[in-house]
Amino acid sequence: MTKKASIFKTLGEYFRAHFGATLAWIWVALMPGLGSLVLLSRADSLEGLGLGGLPAQAIFTMAVSALLGLALLPTTLTALVTGYYFGWLGFPGLFFGYLLANVIGYLLGKAINADFLGLLYLRKPELRQEIERRIQRPQSLIFFIRISPVIPFAISNFLFASLKIDLKKVLLYGVPGMLPRTLIAFVTGLLASSIVDARQALRDPWQVAVLAFLLLVSFWGLYRNWKKGRS
Repeated sequence: MTKKASIFKTLGEYFRAHFGATLAWIWVALMPGLGSLVLLSRADSLEGLGLGGLPAQAIFTMAVSALLGLALLPTTLTALVTGYYFGWLGFPGLFFGYLLANVIGYLLGKAINADFLGLLYLRKPELRQEIERRIQRPQSLIFFIRISPVIPFAISNFLFASLKIDLKKVLLYGVPGMLPRTLIAFVTGLLASSIVDARQALRDPWQVAVLAFLLLVSFWGLYRNWKKGRS
């Protein structure tokens, strides 16, 4: 009898055979953190920038979509900085930039990981039924992944694309899941007296408690989704 390959061995085979995909996953895992360091070191340059008028709003929206969609910045810090420097005037650009970033990240992930499911089903055919069942009705899966404070935005985009979940559903159910974290960070920046205070405020006990609650909700939802998918 032929021994079936483990899921980790299958993933290893995929990444060894797809150097570009390996680099892309490393990029989305590491670059937001590096981008954060660059942004915080140059944050003062944002002082005095205005968002009055449609052209400025359009430029800001496109900048946010490119920075988030290409995994150059994390969403939480982007929302924090937007709230601090631009206030509510920056929220429309943040929101629509986030929508476009979903599209950019998803399409890149889809192109880079086009044959991921094919290899997974070939090596682990027993997973096909479970995965396809979740893909057919992925609403809760998308929502609870997005609401998690520990699953990065860029990685989740790649994950949804690799599993071939419909982009419309990613937007429809992912945006509500992302809003709690985004609003917390945005309002924290809005109320802060300095960008340093804004960063420190994210470590306040009530902030930690809210994030812990969101993590528990995410874990409960994903666990419930997994159990229902197996039934």
